[in-house]
Amino acid sequence: MVRELPMFPLGMVVFPHQVVGLCVFELRYQQMLLDLDEDPRFGTCLIERGSEVGGGDERTSVGTVLRILGSQQLADGQTLLMVEGADCFEVTTWLDDAPYPRALISERCCDEVAIEPALLKSTESAVRALRALQSEVVADQCLRSNCEMDSDPWVRSWQLCSMTPMSTLDQFKVLSLSDPNSRLRLVAEICCERYGDYQRMLAIDFSPRPID
Repeated sequence: MVRELPMFPLGMVVFPHQVVGLCVFELRYQQMLLDLDEDPRFGTCLIERGSEVGGGDERTSVGTVLRILGSQQLADGQTLLMVEGADCFEVTTWLDDAPYPRALISERCCDEVAIEPALLKSTESAVRALRALQSEVVADQCLRSNCEMDSDPWVRSWQLCSMTPMSTLDQFKVLSLSDPNSRLRLVAEICCERYGDYQRMLAIDFSPRPID
């Protein structure tokens, strides 16, 4: 089914079941929040080229529906939002950006295949190992957070995607895959690559320094 959805393009990817904070300060997005109905949802997608501010950006065609969990209005007019990723979608048509970005989207259902238990377990081990190593290299980027995992394999697989330290391009590649097992394999591959990167960073940090 194709439907219209207000859009808030970002310079990052938000996965289904991922909770993130957003700061809304542009007037067009303040208007978007006012126009939301009783079901406070809007969409986001990755900006390929351009800026989050001012418009004129180029956007990807795969995104995520965001559900507002809470909001706080600040004295300076900005609004802080806590949102959670819901379903992913594909953009069929971009509409006029006035008064804010809008698109016709279609639900993008994942392939109806069972998630392989062994693959889910091994990928989770890879993600946790990478996060542990990351905390030794860049502690300020690996702050303590609620990492309680859901018992539902589908939800758990998306949680692993959001927990994995990876580039924005890799995030988009992961989101774009419709097969959950393919997603898990890609996440595991990314973990292996990033693990090697962090190991090399550690080796440089702890290598002997020449004596002056």
